[in-house]
Amino acid sequence: MAALSAWFWNERFWLPHNVTWADLADPAPGVEYPKAGHLLTALPLALGILAVRILFERFIASTCARSLHIQPGVGRRAQPNAVLEKVFTSITKNPDSRHLDGLSKQLDWEVRKVQRWFRHRRNQDKPSTHTKFCESMWRFTFYLCIFTYGFQFLWQSPWMWDTRHCWYGYPYQVLTPGLYHYYVTELAFYWSLMFSQFTDIKRKDFLIMFIHHLATIGLISFSYVNNMVRVGSLVMCVHDASDFLLEAAKLANYAKYQRLCDFLFIVFSVIFFITRLVIYPIWILNSTMFESWAIVGPYPSWWLFNFLLLVLQVLHIIWSYLIARIAIKAMLRGKVCNDVRSDIESSSDEEPDTSSDGLKASHTPKGENGTNGHCAAAAKARVQNHSSSW
Repeated sequence: MAALSAWFWNERFWLPHNVTWADLADPAPGVEYPKAGHLLTALPLALGILAVRILFERFIASTCARSLHIQPGVGRRAQPNAVLEKVFTSITKNPDSRHLDGLSKQLDWEVRKVQRWFRHRRNQDKPSTHTKFCESMWRFTFYLCIFTYGFQFLWQSPWMWDTRHCWYGYPYQVLTPGLYHYYVTELAFYWSLMFSQFTDIKRKDFLIMFIHHLATIGLISFSYVNNMVRVGSLVMCVHDASDFLLEAAKLANYAKYQRLCDFLFIVFSVIFFITRLVIYPIWILNSTMFESWAIVGPYPSWWLFNFLLLVLQVLHIIWSYLIARIAIKAMLRGKVCNDVRSDIESSSDEEPDTSSDGLKASHTPKGENGTNGHCAAAAKARVQNHSSSW
C-alpha cells in the first residue's frame, strides 16, 4: 500500500522541478497550501447540500410552483394487469405490432386498448411538471449563488485582471479562505449531484452525466491538489456564467411564460458562446499553455492538465454547435420537430394521450407546456449541462 501511495504521489509527476511535497508540508505560520486531505471535507458538505435541497424543494420550490398554478397532480395511471406489467418490466416498454397482436389475443383486448395501456404505463413513471420545476429551481438557485460568490471573490483577486498572477510564485501560493470555500463548495455540489442522480428525474443520458460528474470531480480535485486553484477558479466561474440561465429558461418553460422563456434561451445561448468559445480559449487556455510555460515551465502534470482543458474546449465546440442548431431550426420553423430535438430529456416528456392508435398528436405551433419552439429548445438543450462547471 505504501508503495502504491508513493507511486501515485510521485513528486516528479505532480510538482515542478526542484519542488517536493516536504517543501509544501510545513509552510510559515499563518500560511496554508492546498492539501489532498482538504478534499474530504466536501463529502459531508455534499450530504448537507442534499439535505438543504430536499428542504428547499419541499417548502420553497413547491410553494413557488403552486403559486404559478403548477400542481403536483398525478397523471392517469394504467389499470393493474399482471400480464402486461410483466411484459413492460422484463421485455419491452414499446411493444411492436407482433407483441401487440399476441397480447391482444391473450387478453381478449382490442389492440387499441393494449396500446393505450402501455402509453399510460410509460407516462406513469415520468415525473410531473411540478417535480421538474422544483428540481430546476434548486439548480437555478445554486448556480446563481455560486456564480455570484465566485465572481465577487474573483473581482477582488489580482489573477482575474492579470492571469500571470496564476503562476507567479507557483506552487508556493497561499490558499485563502475565500478560495478554499469556493473550491470545496463546487466540489461538494458535484458530489451531491453524483449521489442524487439515482433519485432525480431519470434521463437517457444517465450514464453520460454520471461520467461527466465523475470527470468534473476529478478535474476539480486534480487542480486543487496541484495548487492550480487560481486558474481553476477562473475555469469554474466561466462555466458557471451560463448554467443558471438555462435553468431559468426551463423554469419559464414549465410555468408557460413563452416570451420570457424565449428571451432567456437567447441570452443563455449568447453567454454560452461568449464564455466557452471566446473567453475560455483566449483568456484561460492562453494562460495555462503559454503564460505558465514562460513563468513556471512544463512538467508531467502540467501536460495532463492542459490536455484535459483542451479536450474540454473541443466539447465546448460540439455543445455550441448543437445548441446553435436547435436554436436556428426553432427560429426558422417556429417549433422544434422531434427529429431535431435532443432525446436526452425524453424520459421527462409525457406522451400525449390520443384517440388514434399508436400515433402521437400532430405538431402545433407551440412546444411543451404551451411554449413555442424556442422554449422547447431551451428545455431540450440539456446538452449544455454536460459542460457545467468543468
